[in-house]
Amino acid sequence: QLVAYEVKRMKAEEGNKQKILRHIKELAEKLYKNENPYPAVTMHKVQRPTEGCHLRLHQKPFPHLDEGTVQWIIDQATAKLQTAPPAVKAEKKCMVPSGPPIAAILERNGNALANSARRLEVVRNCISYVFENKMLEAKKVREAGDAGPGRAARHCLTQELHLHVQQNRAVLDHQQFDFVIRMMNCCLQDCTAMDEHGIAAALLPLVTAFCRKLSPGITQFAYSCVQEHV
Repeated sequence: QLVAYEVKRMKAEEGNKQKILRHIKELAEKLYKNENPYPAVTMHKVQRPTEGCHLRLHQKPFPHLDEGTVQWIIDQATAKLQTAPPAVKAEKKCMVPSGPPIAAILERNGNALANSARRLEVVRNCISYVFENKMLEAKKVREAGDAGPGRAARHCLTQELHLHVQQNRAVLDHQQFDFVIRMMNCCLQDCTAMDEHGIAAALLPLVTAFCRKLSPGITQFAYSCVQEHV
């Protein structure tokens, strides 16, 4: 339905955060109602008796319940339940027009995909420069901002670093160590709770692998520089 009816509206909203947020809120409400079609049942609360009420005089005795009447009420309710239709929301089937051709949507996303692929290539190059000790090139790429903090770029960074650990290239010189730490810090800085079991988890074995020798017998591991991140 979104593709069929909302494309024009979405195009008109591009660049206007307030409208986009309102649209998202409307969608969220629709999805919520779809998953929760029945309103919550209100529970009747029975008030607790007040303190010392059992000491009062003139208390009315609790009336005697007639067993036959109680049973009759229970039977009535059971009979009603058995004849009641099942409480399932009837599905309304409707035809949704196909909307704009897929090519039009892909065309819009094509540039984004190309940019994403270029950014991943830049991340790979940046890491390669670091491990080839071409620090000047690595800095140029880093300062250009092309090895940016997008989720895919962060994921790519963890993969590339993992490859170097597998190749036993985890002991770094001071410049390399500083550079890798800076990238790890940026990566963790941009992580959200969603990345906790993905990107942050992938970095855990890496920060205990990468290290530098400070002096004979003293080694500093990467985790000592990134452990403050939530």
